[in-house]
Amino acid sequence: MKIAVITARGGSKRIPRKNIRDFCGRPIIAYAIAAAQESNLFDRIVVSTEDAEIADLSRRWGAEVPFLRPLSLADDHTGTTPTVAHAIKVLREQNCTPEWVCCLYPTVPLLEPNDLKGAFELLMRSGAPYAFSVSAFPSPIQRALQRTSSGQMRPFYPEYEQARTQDLEPAYFDAGQFYWGKAEAWLNGVSIHQQGVGYIIPRWRAVDIDTLEDWEQAELLYKALQLKSGFSNADSISS
Repeated sequence: MKIAVITARGGSKRIPRKNIRDFCGRPIIAYAIAAAQESNLFDRIVVSTEDAEIADLSRRWGAEVPFLRPLSLADDHTGTTPTVAHAIKVLREQNCTPEWVCCLYPTVPLLEPNDLKGAFELLMRSGAPYAFSVSAFPSPIQRALQRTSSGQMRPFYPEYEQARTQDLEPAYFDAGQFYWGKAEAWLNGVSIHQQGVGYIIPRWRAVDIDTLEDWEQAELLYKALQLKSGFSNADSISS
C-alpha cells in the first residue's frame, strides 16, 4: 500500500497561515493534493495537521484527515521524520499498513505528478530507503564567496579560486518538495540525506516557499507557466 502524507501545521511564522493561504485562486495545499491525486500512485492521501481549519479545507479538496496531529509534533522544532512516523503509527492503529510513504510538503504549487512517479521508480530501482527531490546549485559551491562586515569578499574555498567552473563537481540541494520512503525507514529514523537517492528536478521548479519574496516568485512563475501548454498540475488546478 502506498500512502501520501501531506504535513501541514497551522503555526507558520514567516508567512502566517501559509499552508492554506490563497495562491492564484486556490489554497496552496490544494496543489499538493491535486498532484498526489493525478499521479494515480496512492491508495490514500492523508493530511497530517493539528489545525481544524486546515483539516476542513483538506477534506474539501479531496484529502483525508483521519487524525489530528498532537501539538507536541506541531511546533517550530519538530522535523519531518517524526511527523511522518507518527502518521504511520496512527494509520497502523487504524488497521492501515502502508509499505511505501511519500511525504509531500503543502507549499508545492510547481510540483508535477510525473515527478512523484519518476522518484518512486528511482526508489524501486535503487533499493535505497528514500528518494527525494533535488536540484543543482546554479553556480559551483566550491567558488562560493563570503562577505565580511566591511563588505570585503573572500572565497570560502581559496584552493578552488583559480579552478575552471566546468572542472568542478556539481552540487545539489534538497528541493523541499517530497520524500518517498519505506515505512520502516520512516519509523526507524533513517537519515534521508545520508541514505536517500536524489531525483533531479529542473532548478526553475525548485522554489522553496519560506518568505513572502519566495511566495511572490512562485506566483509569478506559476502565472507564466499557465500561459504555456503542457504543465499538467497548473492545467488541472485551473480547470
